Amino acid sequence: MTEQAVRWTAEQVLALAPDDASRKAGAKLGGAGSWSHTGDSASASVWGLCKGSGSTPYRTVVDLRGPAYTCSCPSRKFPCKHALGLLLLWAAEGFGEPGEAPDWAAGWLAERAAKAGRPAAAAGGPVDEEAARRRAERRAARISAGVGELEQRLEDVLRGGLAGQQQAGYAPWEETAARMVDAQAPGLAARVRELGTIPSCGPGWPARMLEEGALLHLLNRGWLGLAGLPEPLAATVRSRVGLAGTAAEGEVVRDRWLVLAQYDSVSPDGRLTTRRTWLRGLGSGRPALVLDFGPPGRPPGLALPVGLVLEAQARFRPGSAGLRADLGERSAAAEPCDRVPAGVGTGAALEAYGAALREDPWLDSWPVVLGPVIPIPGESGWQLADAEGDCALPVALAGGGSRSGLWQLAALSGGGPVTVFGECGHRGFTPLTAWHPGCPEPVALG
Repeated sequence: MTEQAVRWTAEQVLALAPDDASRKAGAKLGGAGSWSHTGDSASASVWGLCKGSGSTPYRTVVDLRGPAYTCSCPSRKFPCKHALGLLLLWAAEGFGEPGEAPDWAAGWLAERAAKAGRPAAAAGGPVDEEAARRRAERRAARISAGVGELEQRLEDVLRGGLAGQQQAGYAPWEETAARMVDAQAPGLAARVRELGTIPSCGPGWPARMLEEGALLHLLNRGWLGLAGLPEPLAATVRSRVGLAGTAAEGEVVRDRWLVLAQYDSVSPDGRLTTRRTWLRGLGSGRPALVLDFGPPGRPPGLALPVGLVLEAQARFRPGSAGLRADLGERSAAAEPCDRVPAGVGTGAALEAYGAALREDPWLDSWPVVLGPVIPIPGESGWQLADAEGDCALPVALAGGGSRSGLWQLAALSGGGPVTVFGECGHRGFTPLTAWHPGCPEPVALG
């Protein structure tokens, strides 16, 4: 049986769409009438010619190991509607026996394969270690100066009282964030912007602002006392401030990675879209968080449908609670998972989050697969209760989102046990994906 004997589902294909318009347009191109010269290969790629408005059909190729796409159409969206339509047609009908790619597809596929085979060569060249050291020292000095300004800002807020923050508005915090950017501390800038949005978040905001301000103060003190910290904690402080470790410093893990969840969030100023993709190694059991970013008007490029398994290298970045990873070379086509992931009870989930906090006090949440659990609606809030015990976790909605995902979860459960993946944090458990017992096809919530 070849790799292409296992095809994706239509839902997994449509999850790749950058927006609703692309999803609808791609669905219209999912029929055989739009396509000719379609095919797939045992090396995990599909291709086809799509009839367009002109006399020349569009040439569309998808490398399933990314997935990655190329199309001769002028669209700037990735994947474009033609790539989505081709994948939908392949998912529904298949293309028969694997064959050899035509020249117009083979050239692009060969170029991708060549790039994947020489990552070290791209990073070659002599390194001036002394110059690098001086640059690092200059940046550290800028960050320390920025931290001093930020500490003064926090002190002024406390001296004046939190009550005045609603009247002061967001502008002073944006100015402080800009100062952190000038100090080359993007991590501090992001936390300052989040702090500035809290006074407009509704009831209970003063307590939350005090909590987040205390965590920011703790991070500042950690940076100023960096030399006296144990190296793992020092690496976490550097990462939280915005000094990312180099790729060469990270641990590399090769595994078959199950895509547990993927969702987007927008920065407070609306300038940046962050796509968070949660993975779990089927062999190692290790969780991994892959981040991708999109500038204004353009979604992030990485799209991995929930429920697929991809064989790949993951390089974990230092100082990220062992979570943040970059995906490297992928050696096989992604394919649907054939089983429901193993879950833990609510008590074990809290223990895992507590252990992670000891390594990274600024960690908002920890990825956990709960199961079997039963969703329990309530007037004062939802809970997820152990099916075989008396413990329960409160449910937290991400970013104050809607309850539609919770009702999806209740409908899937029908009062019975389910397996749920989500983020366990100090405000509760945010459910992202669920599985019905015995059914390996996931349901993305929300």
